[in-house]
Amino acid sequence: MLQQRRIHRTVGVLAAVLLLAGCAGTPSGAKVVGEWGSTASGQPNLNIENDGTFSGSDGCNHLSGQGQIDGNEITFGAIASTMMACQGVDTWLGKAATGNVSGDTMTVLDDKGGTIGTLKRSGS
Repeated sequence: MLQQRRIHRTVGVLAAVLLLAGCAGTPSGAKVVGEWGSTASGQPNLNIENDGTFSGSDGCNHLSGQGQIDGNEITFGAIASTMMACQGVDTWLGKAATGNVSGDTMTVLDDKGGTIGTLKRSGS
């Protein structure tokens, strides 16, 4: 009988640990995480991971970096970029400081808080 109680208690503790571990993997910035924009030639796009890592293109140059996600907002931090010259492409995304998500649209702002562009969630 005592051994059965120990087994039940151990199973209960393991179930609780697994449940909590599953919750820990759920990103607080799920609204921000994912693919944004278009991969069509000359179009800006971003892929944002759970940990704030991002990569993509401003339509010409490859962009990457590490941001901070807080709910429906990402603060991009320093953006690494290739330096190709592309005529006729507006490379506004390389100037991003923050992005705010509302529905399926991310509004991208520069370091002065001005809107510089928007990205639609891919597949929307």
